Amino acid sequence: MAGTNTAPAAEQRDTWTHNTGFILAAIGSAVGLGNIWRFPGVAYESGGGAFLIPYLLALLTAGIPILFLDYAIGHRYRAAAPLAYRRMAKPAETLGWFQIGLSFVIAVYYAAVVAWSLSYFVYAFDLRWGEDTLGFFTGEYLQVGDPEISTTIVSSVAIPLVLVWAAILVVLALGVSRGVQRVNVIFIPLLVVAFLGLVIRALTLPGAADGLDALFTPNWSALLDLNVWISAYAQIFFSLSIAFGIMVTYASFQRRKANMTSSGLVVAFANSSFEILAGIGVFATLGFFAHQQQVAVADLEGLTGPILSFVTFPAVISEMPGGNIFGVVFFAALVLAGFTSLISILLGVAASMQEKFGLGRRTAAILVASVSGALSIALFSTTSGLLALDTVDQFANNVGIVLSAIVMTVVVVWVARRSETLRRHLNAVSTFKVGRIWIGLLGILVPGFLLVMLGQKLVTLVGEGYEGLPTWYVGLFGWGMLALVILAAVVLAALPWKGRDDPDFRAWPELEEETR
Repeated sequence: MAGTNTAPAAEQRDTWTHNTGFILAAIGSAVGLGNIWRFPGVAYESGGGAFLIPYLLALLTAGIPILFLDYAIGHRYRAAAPLAYRRMAKPAETLGWFQIGLSFVIAVYYAAVVAWSLSYFVYAFDLRWGEDTLGFFTGEYLQVGDPEISTTIVSSVAIPLVLVWAAILVVLALGVSRGVQRVNVIFIPLLVVAFLGLVIRALTLPGAADGLDALFTPNWSALLDLNVWISAYAQIFFSLSIAFGIMVTYASFQRRKANMTSSGLVVAFANSSFEILAGIGVFATLGFFAHQQQVAVADLEGLTGPILSFVTFPAVISEMPGGNIFGVVFFAALVLAGFTSLISILLGVAASMQEKFGLGRRTAAILVASVSGALSIALFSTTSGLLALDTVDQFANNVGIVLSAIVMTVVVVWVARRSETLRRHLNAVSTFKVGRIWIGLLGILVPGFLLVMLGQKLVTLVGEGYEGLPTWYVGLFGWGMLALVILAAVVLAALPWKGRDDPDFRAWPELEEETR
């Protein structure tokens, strides 16, 4: 056992061996592929340098408050999301399973992107993608077909995907301190060093200054556009790994006497710092590409998402002196960032199954990795994998997680009325004290703004569909996926507990719980 609990009646469970391990693991969860391929493009399209104003405000008024809420629930109630919510207010267990269901869905497709990165890490040694990087990615590599339920396995995707899931199984089976913590303690410093090297190299390329001008030149009129503010809140929200059970689980493995709020501030600002670093590196590189093409940065295409990483960047790398070295390091960074995030997502799923059904750690790891891996390979290593992945990702992130956050804040603040207890808990164990404004942000501003985000997205999806895909396809992989997660949450919450639902559990430190 890596650590012990000193609180009365507290159960012995695996813990982070030190606070640095917890912080690095939380940073590893937050810093993922979206930091590298989403933030630069969103910032560029949303006012450039001016975007940093709503971005910072979103971090302070929504990102950090929800991160603190996740930490408080996990640390006080000492369990993964379903049991933690149950201990807070028994009916809220369903919300916990909804969050874990979303985590499961995201892990199943996120692993495929890590596998792509692993393939491209190998391809970078000899620049195997050639001159037509789009044709190679969608054609030769992914072999993208029509929107259908394909059973044609693409071996170039399936093989690295099997390797990813095998690695995940090993890490989960080793547990929190010997598996997850050790991986992050090694991988996160490697990721930072590798990406710093990429940024320094990018800044030395001809045209780099033009790329940075394109990214950071402020368009102040953009601040009058509601969509820019929504983009800022969405970016903070999606990049911090909040509101879908991950940080609740991570905090539950933290030692009882742990500085939770200060750790949260370190994680939040480290995540945002990495996003800005990624923006500098990406746009310095794109400036070089524009210089080589003798066009303006604004005329380039594929500035965000998988196309940026697997089409635009390979094209840039092919024209760069020593490009294969740059490519190897870049895709290694993608693998590291994606793998650490994937571990965090699945740890919550494995811990929840372990607690609910009384499974051993290794049994839970084998069960979760086997089921997730089988679905991942069956759905996302086929010729329809890219289209299915894009559709599931859109609905899981832009509908599912936003809905989860709205329900979570409303339940905690207005229904269960546990916000003051959780605030006092954070203040009892932390040096950075949380004021009552935190409750106001959680109870009013956050759900209000997220409702606007969700409403706007639902209107678009219902009225316009998604990316011109057939209605049945969006219904199956989008709306159907969400309906299945909700149904699974209800069923799992209704099943009897066979694990560690200790009726004598006492939260520590002992505080007078609020009543409804």
